[in-house]
Amino acid sequence: MPENKKIDKITKDSNIAQLVFKYPAMEEVLMDYGLHCVGCFASSFDTIEQGAKVHGLSDEEIEEMIGRINEVLEFGE
Repeated sequence: MPENKKIDKITKDSNIAQLVFKYPAMEEVLMDYGLHCVGCFASSFDTIEQGAKVHGLSDEEIEEMIGRINEVLEFGE
């Protein structure tokens, strides 16, 4: 019987550092949207939304980025 692999749903409230730690490939997606802070100390306590707002992303861009993250998690690149 195949093993079911549960993938977490990522939201704007997800922590940046935890996301990248659990899913290292997400670093590239975040960087594509200008969040180069994945290695910065702030990523340990910032949510995706907080980091995105600091980097000037609009609410629409944040939702697009989160959609892309979840798409990559579900289907791969």
